[in-house]
Amino acid sequence: MMDNNKTVIYLVRHGQTEWNVEHRLQGHQDSPLTELGIKQAEWLGESIQNEQIDVIYSSSSARARRTAEIIRGIRDIDIIDSHELKEIHLGIWEGKAMAEVKELDPEQFDRFWNDPDKFKVQGSETFQEVSDRAINKLRQIISENQGKSVLIVTHTVVVKLIMAYFEERPMKEIWSPPYIHPACLCKVEIETDKPKIVLHGDITHYKEEPDAS
Repeated sequence: MMDNNKTVIYLVRHGQTEWNVEHRLQGHQDSPLTELGIKQAEWLGESIQNEQIDVIYSSSSARARRTAEIIRGIRDIDIIDSHELKEIHLGIWEGKAMAEVKELDPEQFDRFWNDPDKFKVQGSETFQEVSDRAINKLRQIISENQGKSVLIVTHTVVVKLIMAYFEERPMKEIWSPPYIHPACLCKVEIETDKPKIVLHGDITHYKEEPDAS
């Protein structure tokens, strides 16, 4: 039985994709889950199969939606797609290899990782714009699902920004540990509007050693 005063958020990054393996930037573009990415989602689905999940929200990107479907398995749970939960739009960087953008624009590449407040390239979103849309959606999800257990499947930057919101971590420090592995799990319990972080970047459900993808 769920405590009606407690809302539980399970926050998940999508499984490994082909472009993750190639170290290619995806943003709003997409690539399919790898065989390992599918297994990562299956491992997580198995590990939480006995946990109550009332509703699933997914980024509208195919890699997140597919991850959500695998985690759901045979359970009869609605998956609600949300554009607000999509990854940061990386503008002219999208589809390029990380090594290429580092060479083309070392200043913005450094800002992306070390001073995200100042990151901006042609056609991209800022980290603050992503935070605004993702946190607004998060608040709406929490408001509409009081006392329920909610699974959210999204992307690295969005996971980092949502967890920073719960932690009250400043933007400059969002890349501090833990590392957000594919299909890792964050769990946050909210009671009387106070969040309690139970898990952050957890990969104890993994059945193989992780790599940094």
